[in-house]
Order: sequence, then C-alpha cells, then structure tokens
Amino acid sequence: MTLPKMLLKKEEEVIFRLRALFEQFGYQKYKMSKFEEYDFYAENRNFLSSENILTFSGLDGKLLALKPDVTLSIVKNTKGSYEIPERVYYNENVYRVRKGTGEYKEIMQVGLEYIGEVDRYATLEVIRLAQKSLTIISDNYIMDISHMGFVMGMIEELDLSNSQNEVFLKGISEKNAHSIQALCRQFGVKKELENALVEVASLYGSMEENLPKAKALCFNKKMELALEELEAVFYALKANGGSDHLNLDFSVVNGMDYYNGIIFQGFIHGVPNSILSGGRYDNLVHKLGKNSDAIGFAVYLDLLERYESLQKEYDTDILLLYEENTDAAALLKAVEMLTDNGQSVMVQKQNNQTVKYRQLWCMRERGLEIIAEND
Repeated sequence: MTLPKMLLKKEEEVIFRLRALFEQFGYQKYKMSKFEEYDFYAENRNFLSSENILTFSGLDGKLLALKPDVTLSIVKNTKGSYEIPERVYYNENVYRVRKGTGEYKEIMQVGLEYIGEVDRYATLEVIRLAQKSLTIISDNYIMDISHMGFVMGMIEELDLSNSQNEVFLKGISEKNAHSIQALCRQFGVKKELENALVEVASLYGSMEENLPKAKALCFNKKMELALEELEAVFYALKANGGSDHLNLDFSVVNGMDYYNGIIFQGFIHGVPNSILSGGRYDNLVHKLGKNSDAIGFAVYLDLLERYESLQKEYDTDILLLYEENTDAAALLKAVEMLTDNGQSVMVQKQNNQTVKYRQLWCMRERGLEIIAEND
C-alpha cells in the first residue's frame, strides 16, 4: 500500500528522499550508539557547534554523553583509508542547545561522510550531493562556498599567533570590516594586507564574477592552490548544471584546527539560518589517528520542521461539523469518502475558531454542505 503524500510531514518526506539519493551514489547507512564517553567529545570540543554537552554517569561510573555530533563518532569508528574509501550516510538524533532557545533539544540530522582519498572527483561528488539535497527540500536555494586554504593563506601572511589568527577569522566570518581594520591597527598590519582582508570578508556573489577578483588578492601559493581547486569544482559543476545557485563567500569559515579545504553552507528561502553545512576536515581525521582524508555535510531537519510549522497555512483541508443527532455511521462514511479522495478532514461538533481550514463543511440530514471556503 502506498501512503498518500499528505500523510508525510515535510521533514519525513525529505528523509526518505535523501536516503534514496545517497544510496544511489553508493553510500551505506551508518547506525551509532546514543552514547559516547564524555572525554571523547571534550577532547574534540572545538569541532562541535556548541560547547554544551549533556552528560550522565553510566552504571560503571564512567561519565557518558548524549551524542551532540555524529561525524566525530563516524570518524572514530571508520574503516576508510587512502586505499579503501568508505561512504556512509546517517539519519540520527543529536542532543544540543538549539540556536535562539537556550535549551537542549533532540535534533534530527541527516548527512553523509566520504572518508578516503579525497581527490577532485570525491570533492565534486559530495558538493553535488549537497546541492541535490537542497533541491529535494526546495528549488529556491542558495549554496555559499569557500576555501579554508584561501582564507588561512591570507591570515598566515599576518605572522601572528594562533589565538590572534582566530580573532581575525571571527572578523571575516562576521563580515565585520570595522573589526578587521581595528585589529590591523592594533597589530601593525600593512595597509595593503588590511585592504585585502576587508575585501575578502566582503566578497560575495556568483563564482564566475568573483573568482577573478579573488585571484587579484592572492599573496602566496597556498591561496593560489585553493582558488585553483574552487575554479575546477565550479567549472565541473557548471558542466553538469550545478552552478546557477552557487555563490563565492569567504566569510564561510570554520575552526582552523579541523577544516582545511572547501567548505560550504546551504540556505532555502524563508529559513534565516543555514539548513545544510559541510566541508573537508582532514585535520580531524588525522588527529584521531586515521590514515585518510574526509569530506561531508549535514542537513539540519529541525530548522525545516520549525519553518514548516510557521509557514503552514491550514491545519486541515476540511473542517467537518456535525449535529447532535447526526448518524455516526453516515458521518464516518462521508469522512472516508473525502479522505479517500486525498483530502485531510477534521471532525468537530462546533467551530471553536482554533482550526485553520481550507473549507468548512457541515453534515446535515440531507447530506454534506459546504458552508465556507478560504481558498
């Protein structure tokens, strides 16, 4: 029996379609435990989006944590290597503080990881799958793409400490020209480099228009190699119809201890935060003692659920009212006739003004009548 599409919530439909997409490309389902030892997350806290971790004591006295992240556990347990890559996807709940609420939430997350030799094709495959994932959610999407090699190549020209570099990285991520200029004055940065940092932070738009502008800002080989990779990925995507929704944005950055290559974020119309994020994180894999590289992304379905609840225009297609003496069997038959026709129906004795409906119907002795319509 095929379930009518109307019975699936948007996020449920997205999950089914994402799983089918990932399996088409050879990714296998990864299932993990709800718990890891707290020390494992504490040692890799910089990789997590939030420092808050839910913990509890196990029966043996060890401090355990409800998983705030899936990627860490996948990398810890991966069998992927330069010789034999591993492609996995997941559909898991994570437990973290949701942005804007200050409260712990159970958040549904779907994503994939490619662990092995991340060559040009592997990079392209993951980015294209990220684009296809966004298309499943909405045709009205944008993907912003950056490269940690380019950004860090410029920051390394400052010849400052790691903590000072992090402050500049924060200024770039916030597109805060005033903050960058103030920092440059504080640390005695040359004017040429100050102007370049401000321009990098503000650079945004189509890859075709902005890649040449980025080339003019290169100070070293690291930056040049990063742009060569971005350019190659862009033209490969363009050849496959994947360049229309792609923007260059060097304010998309992440922790310099873990990420080392291309990184990206995906947005859909109507949702203020990125609903997808990913990138290359070889440094994390090497830190955990693995002989491999890695790239992947996650889709944050809790944002989709919140957006859908805000945007939902109607609670039901039909609000069906009935009278005290209505024949219950006839009423049930009428409801089943309407639902068999693909409509959602909510049955009540009276309209209490709390239900949003497309049509208001009433069951009377002579049959069904349409009282009002909101279309």
